[in-house]
Amino acid sequence: MNFLWRSTSHFNLANLVTMANVTCGLLAAYFITQEQFILASALAWAGGAFDIMDGKIARKFALSNEFGVQLDSFADFLSFVLVPVFFIFQAVYTDLSGLPLIITAIASIYYVISGLRRLIQFNIQTDAGKVAKHFTGVPTPLGAILLWLVWLGSGFIGWIGVLALMVIIGALLNSKVKIPHL
Repeated sequence: MNFLWRSTSHFNLANLVTMANVTCGLLAAYFITQEQFILASALAWAGGAFDIMDGKIARKFALSNEFGVQLDSFADFLSFVLVPVFFIFQAVYTDLSGLPLIITAIASIYYVISGLRRLIQFNIQTDAGKVAKHFTGVPTPLGAILLWLVWLGSGFIGWIGVLALMVIIGALLNSKVKIPHL
């Protein structure tokens, strides 16, 4: 079990916690397809908890490595970009057709590309084990939280409001806004 405590191991404790985040994201995607949105939301939030824990474990036990940085970004892309967009699409946009469906599909793709760009740029600028005092642009986990809040208000703002907020949040992912690192 020494592999759990070696920074060179792909299966160290921090990376295993990140893999739990991936598992939550995959399960959330499945439950979205089953229209079990509450369970999917709970799994997404659990993935968020694992995302917080993996970084804390990696720093506390000096387990950071390049593999873990890349794995964490993959987990973030799945859990905090793809799953929330898929969730919004299934929960809010599913009854649309014609031009509204095309517009919402384009906005969803824009959000996914914005999230992917943000994560790639973050990886390029990050050293394993280093933590900046702030993020430049909205981090993808915060973007996901904002999308969940948008979904909660979707009954009041309708699909057009959801669409507008999705585009704004997507733009904020790659903005110059400074967000303190917790």
